[in-house]
Amino acid sequence: MAPITEVEGRRVALSNLEKVLYPAAGFTKGEVLHYYATVAGVLLPHLRDRPVSFLRYPDGPDGQLFFTKNVPPGTPEWVTTAEVDRTEGPTRMVLVQDLPSLMWAANLVTEFHTHQWVAGAPDEADRLVFDLDPGPPATVVHCCEVALWLRERLAADGIEAYAKTSGAKGLHLLAAVRGSSSERVTEYAKALAVEAERTMPRLVVHRMTKSLRPGKVFVDWSQNAARKTTATPYTLRARAEPTVSAPVTWEEVEGCRAAGQLAFRAGDVGPRVQDYGDLLAPLFERRRAGVLP
Repeated sequence: MAPITEVEGRRVALSNLEKVLYPAAGFTKGEVLHYYATVAGVLLPHLRDRPVSFLRYPDGPDGQLFFTKNVPPGTPEWVTTAEVDRTEGPTRMVLVQDLPSLMWAANLVTEFHTHQWVAGAPDEADRLVFDLDPGPPATVVHCCEVALWLRERLAADGIEAYAKTSGAKGLHLLAAVRGSSSERVTEYAKALAVEAERTMPRLVVHRMTKSLRPGKVFVDWSQNAARKTTATPYTLRARAEPTVSAPVTWEEVEGCRAAGQLAFRAGDVGPRVQDYGDLLAPLFERRRAGVLP
């Protein structure tokens, strides 16, 4: 039987703490749970009120990976859930609202993925996102060049962008928006992606077609669709190393000259939070939310 730990008055079963999940780093499940507990103060605001999809990898990144959208079997009754209308019909999804829920979810060994809207307002987007994905031999260095162009282009429309690593190869740009539907935000994001390709045709592609992507940065605008999700800030990723989707400063983006400069692992994030706080905290300030033109 899994040992029971009390977290803020809730009983949470934590299992297989010595199991190595990231063999390349010798990183165990216990260390996964410790990481999430350590960053809970900055992670939870990005999860709160957002229906969560889990990418589960209980045997590590080299094992079976499966995406869970519905409430998993065995979910404790104290974990908050919400009914969400999806294209395939209504479904009930988890809301990670507090530390006990976070520890329960982390015990499932998960990446956290969230929508660009909150429960109760699925028709209104409060986030705009671009996923910048480099096609080899392009790297995150090229993503940074595209990100800087997109930052200036968004600023011209009164929208302030913030950056984080994807935790994989690329970069994510996020902005707070208000007064728009997911459909409208998607249209706007696509138009900017097309404009970026027109401006930087040797560097950018806005279509997903794989044959077009080698050596270019795919500006994925589609994650703004209401049904789509993006890796949540501070989530661990199912990669060879315990990499994290970590917020970065614009100075770091501007100064990126090698792919390794913007690769952050679990152990790097706590010190960064101590130094910077949550670099994405302005996303929660409604006065800074942009209005699409």
